[in-house]
Amino acid sequence: MGLISATGSALLPRVYGPWPLSGSKSKPSLPVRVSLQPPMATAAAAAGDGTRRKRGRGGKGPNSDLSRTLTDCTRRGDAAAAMAAFDAAVSGPDAAPDLRLAAHQYNQLLHLLASADRAAFPAHPAAAARRVFAHMLGVGAPPSEATITSLARVVAAADAEGADEAFGLVSTMREKYGLAPRLRSYSPVLAAFRRAGEAGKAYAVEAHMAASAVSPEEPELAALLEVSAKAGDADKVYEYMHKLRRAVGCVKEETAEVLEAWFRSEKAATAGKMDWDACQVKDAIVANGGGCHQLGWLQSGPWMVQRVKVGAEGECGGCGCRLASVDIDMEETQKFADSISGLALERETKANFSQFQEWLEAHKEYEAIVDGANIALYQQNFAEGGFSLVQLDAVVTELRDRYNGKWPLVILHNKRIAKLMETASNRHLIETWRANGALYTSPSGSNDDWYWLYAAIGLNCLLVTNDEMRDHIFELLGSSSFFYKWKQRHRVKYTFNKGKAVLVLPPPYSSEIQESETGSWHVPIEEKSGDERARTWLCIGRTDLTKPPCEPLVANRVAQDLSPSEASNGAGQRQPEEQAAPVTGKRKDRD
Repeated sequence: MGLISATGSALLPRVYGPWPLSGSKSKPSLPVRVSLQPPMATAAAAAGDGTRRKRGRGGKGPNSDLSRTLTDCTRRGDAAAAMAAFDAAVSGPDAAPDLRLAAHQYNQLLHLLASADRAAFPAHPAAAARRVFAHMLGVGAPPSEATITSLARVVAAADAEGADEAFGLVSTMREKYGLAPRLRSYSPVLAAFRRAGEAGKAYAVEAHMAASAVSPEEPELAALLEVSAKAGDADKVYEYMHKLRRAVGCVKEETAEVLEAWFRSEKAATAGKMDWDACQVKDAIVANGGGCHQLGWLQSGPWMVQRVKVGAEGECGGCGCRLASVDIDMEETQKFADSISGLALERETKANFSQFQEWLEAHKEYEAIVDGANIALYQQNFAEGGFSLVQLDAVVTELRDRYNGKWPLVILHNKRIAKLMETASNRHLIETWRANGALYTSPSGSNDDWYWLYAAIGLNCLLVTNDEMRDHIFELLGSSSFFYKWKQRHRVKYTFNKGKAVLVLPPPYSSEIQESETGSWHVPIEEKSGDERARTWLCIGRTDLTKPPCEPLVANRVAQDLSPSEASNGAGQRQPEEQAAPVTGKRKDRD
C-alpha cells in the first residue's frame, strides 16, 4: 500500500534510471521523478489560475512593492523616501484599503524616523511616526517593545509635550499591550527631560524604572545628575553619585564634565555640614567596604576640582590622600557566604559540609586560604609531572614569611592525601601541616571548590588560587557584581621563580569612585589604553581643607597586615581578567 499524503493522494515511489554495471566508467543516469500532480493542475498553476499565488519576497502587489522600497530606504537611511512610499501605499490614489504591513516593517519605519534628518521633513518626524503607529493599531497589528521605544524616541525629541507623550507611551506599555519596558525605552525620555531641565519629571521616570526592575546605567545616571545639579538639588546629586559609584567603575568624559560643573557651582559650595560624628563616619566606611560612608556631604565651602594622576601605591597627585582598595560591604559579604553555603548544602553531603562549617566557626584565625590542588597541579602537564607537594609547600612557606610565621589553611581532597601519605617525605610534610592546624581535608564525594571558597568568604581573608572561578559552580552564583569585586579584592595569584613562590597580591587601590572620611571625592575617568598609570582622576575636595593627607580605611583586616610596598609588588604583575596567565592541571576532586 502506498503512503498517503496530507491531501489524501498516494505518494508514488521514485523511479530511477538504470545504474551502470560494476566497474563501468559511464556516469549514472539522473533520477527520473514521477510527477505527483495531475497534468491539468500543473498547467493551471503555470497559467496562474487558482488561489495559490506566491506572496512575500518577489511577489506582486502594493505590500511587496512597499516592502522592497522600505528595505532599500533602510539600507540608505532615507526616512523621507520611506514615508513617501508609506503614505502613497496607505492613502494615495492607488492605496489598498486593507493594506497591513508586517510588524518589522512598521518598526523599520519608526526606527528610520527616530534617526531621521529633521531638515528632510516639512514637519517634525514625530508627526509621521504618529501616523505610522496609528495605522499599525488601526489594522490590528500588535506593537512590540521595539515599536513603542522607537516611537518614544521620535516624539521625545519633538518638544516638551512630546517628552510627556513619550513617557506616557513607555509607562503604560505594560498595561495597554502587555509589554515590559527596557532600559532603552526610558533613555530617550530621560534625555528629553534632561534637555528641558525638568528635574521632577526625570525623578518620576527613574521611579518608574525602579518599579519595572530596570536599573539605570551611566548615560541615564549622568542625565539624572545633570538635571539635579541644574535644579540645585544637592541631596539628589549626592544620591545619584552613589548610584553611579555602584553602577560603574570609571566614568566617561561626558559624565566627568557633569560632575565638574556641579562641584564648581554655588549650590555645591553651600551643601554640607561642619559637625559630624567622626567615629560614625569611620564605622560606615568599614561597613561599606572601605570606599564610602554615604552619610551626606561633609564640610561646607567651595570645592577644588583637579584632574590628577594616581601613584602606583594609590597616592593622589592632588591632595596626597591614599586611595582605598574597596571591598564588598558587610551585607553583600553575608549574602555571598549564605548563597555559597546554601548551594553547597544542596549539592554536597549535608552532614559533611555542615561539619566543615562548624569546624571553621571554631578556627577563625586564618589570614589566607590555599586552594591546594590548584597549586600542586600548576604546570604539571608534562611526562614527569604529577601532584607537586613541593610547589604547595613553597606557597605555604611564602605565606608564613609574610605573616610572621602564621600558618594559612590548605584545603585538599582526602583521596589526594591518601595517595601522598604513601611517600615518607610527603607524609612528614602533611603531618606537620596537621599538627599546626594548617590542613583541612574535604571528604569523599565532595568538591573542594565549595570548601575553599566558603572559607575565604566566611573568614573574610585572602584566597590563593589561579582558578578564574568561571566553571559551573561559580555560574550558579549568577552575574552579581559583588562576586567580581570580591574576587578582585581577595584572590591572590601565584607563579614560581626558581622554586620560590611569587604571590601576585590584589591591587593596592581600586579604580572606582571613592568618598573619603573627610568628605572628599576621587573619580576615575575611563582610560582607553588600559594603562592604569595613564588614567586621569578627578580629585574633588573643599578648598579650605587643612587636614593632613588621609590614610584609607579598610574593611578587610588582612589588608591591614600588608604594607603598601608588598601590595604594589602584586599590582605591577597583575593582568587583566581576560588575559590571565594560563593555568594547567585544573582539577575536579570527586570520587
